[in-house]
Amino acid sequence: MSPFFSIRAALTQIYPPKPPFTEVDVPAGSQRGRVFIVTGGNAGIGLELCKILYTAGATVYIASRSKDKVEAAIKAITAGAKSQDPTTSGQLKFLHLDLNDLHIVKAAAESFAQQESKLDVLWNNAGTGANRVTPGQRTAQGFEPMIGFHCIATLFFTQLLVPQLQAAAAATPASSFPSSTRPQTARVVWTSSGLAEAGSPPNGLGLDFTLLDKGSNWKPIQNYGASKAGTWFLSREFARRYAADGIISVCLNPGYLKTASFDGTPALVMFFMNRVMLSEPVFGAYTELFAGLSPDVTLEKSGSYINPWGRIRPDADSPRQDLIRAGESIEQGGLGYGENFWAWCENQWAPFV
Repeated sequence: MSPFFSIRAALTQIYPPKPPFTEVDVPAGSQRGRVFIVTGGNAGIGLELCKILYTAGATVYIASRSKDKVEAAIKAITAGAKSQDPTTSGQLKFLHLDLNDLHIVKAAAESFAQQESKLDVLWNNAGTGANRVTPGQRTAQGFEPMIGFHCIATLFFTQLLVPQLQAAAAATPASSFPSSTRPQTARVVWTSSGLAEAGSPPNGLGLDFTLLDKGSNWKPIQNYGASKAGTWFLSREFARRYAADGIISVCLNPGYLKTASFDGTPALVMFFMNRVMLSEPVFGAYTELFAGLSPDVTLEKSGSYINPWGRIRPDADSPRQDLIRAGESIEQGGLGYGENFWAWCENQWAPFV
């Protein structure tokens, strides 16, 4: 991999061009009748995304482990939106989800199914930063936290919601995808990170199953990068498995943002980053908005990686061609890591649910 190309790839993600798809492209009422889930929607990027979706008239389930925080977020969002437009028709609802515990993940999906027959877009936004995990920490079922949250629990939650995604896709087939501001295909949006490429194990694979199985190595940045590479693999595998159902699956780097992901970073480093690298959370919301609603994200683009603040990146432009090859199916000439990692995740949750 060329060092020059690595630097260029990093810079285009740290300093992106102007967002191509914002709240202007989803006007009031344009998403009325549509149902969304935003995990971790009570803070940071997710909160900014929920503000936009609510104003556009959607029913938005904010999935979080804290009911109090979600209720506070709902109060703030509705008050702000109503002050601008008293006729806003959106709805915001709390969905109890804790990626730390697979039993709660299952209950969250069951609760949603009891309330809704379809799901138009699932934004898998929730997660944890590398500096927020402590040595020896484990999930309720004993998994390394970053792999547990970002991969095992997130895939489990997504899989449980497939019937509702299929129902949404069947109601408005992908072949009728309009060139308007209200695309009607079901989508799953997976949140990765620039560290999927910069921080994952440099072994040509992005993941090390022997270490994952042992769950004993303490390398927070590498573990975080591996979990985000795993997220990328799962998004591509989901795209392959559900293309025939008309469900779009894309992965994204939301951008380098002033969010809780950097909690625990030394103050001097944060001072530098805030001054020269990090942008406001709303820009990350624009990346997620593009991935979930832009008409440019068609079924033919399913499996794509999206750069900040909403740019579909060709695989050939990835600085980690080893990860591209690892994520391709064996039939495509790749290493089948998406298939293998998917099966590995299923094996992890099987004993508990």
